[in-house]
Amino acid sequence: MIPSRVLAVYDGSGIDGSLYSRVNRWADAAPHWLDELIKVWSALGLGLFAVFMLYAWWRARGADSAVMARVLASPVIVVLAYGVNSLLKGMVEEVRPCAQIPGSVSLETCPGSGDWSFPSNHTVIAFAAATALWFVDRRLGWIAGLFAVLMGASRVWVGVHYPHDVAVGALVGVLVAIPLALLAARLAPLVDRMRAGALRPLLGPGALPLVTRGPEAYQSQRR
Repeated sequence: MIPSRVLAVYDGSGIDGSLYSRVNRWADAAPHWLDELIKVWSALGLGLFAVFMLYAWWRARGADSAVMARVLASPVIVVLAYGVNSLLKGMVEEVRPCAQIPGSVSLETCPGSGDWSFPSNHTVIAFAAATALWFVDRRLGWIAGLFAVLMGASRVWVGVHYPHDVAVGALVGVLVAIPLALLAARLAPLVDRMRAGALRPLLGPGALPLVTRGPEAYQSQRR
């Protein structure tokens, strides 16, 4: 029996509920090891994007200050994208498909009423991080983008999001991250001052030579 509160809020199954159900059947019929692998990735995979950011910081120690400014702004961009997405969730109040569609199989505990489905927080975070990193290093950004796609797909596979939750989540992450990443380069003078002070060991030139890979990309510093 679906609770009355669920019936009172938005039902997104009319958009792509049939596609969700098809993926849900694939997950139900898949080998146990595959479901477990995707379940673990879906639950813990966001930590990989933090590792990407740490790697970007390590490399940016030898880059110009605009690049370092964008690296330092990356986690802030992710937090702001999450905040925008939370506002959207509260406005739409879409019920999770695992709670809305009878017979759905969820590989993780289906979130309760009030934990809305649209858009996907995991997807927003992943795509915001990947977009921010793209403005630091295009190669790293593309790699992170691939894992962002896998994160979004996993949220449908485990049964807690509709495909449109993931698609819009990706769009929100990208649209929030692009202008903020561009603006972050304007903080280069602040990074210059920080590099001249006590934070130089953390922000100053590193020992690794860096190759230009994208807009304002890594450049070797010779002093």
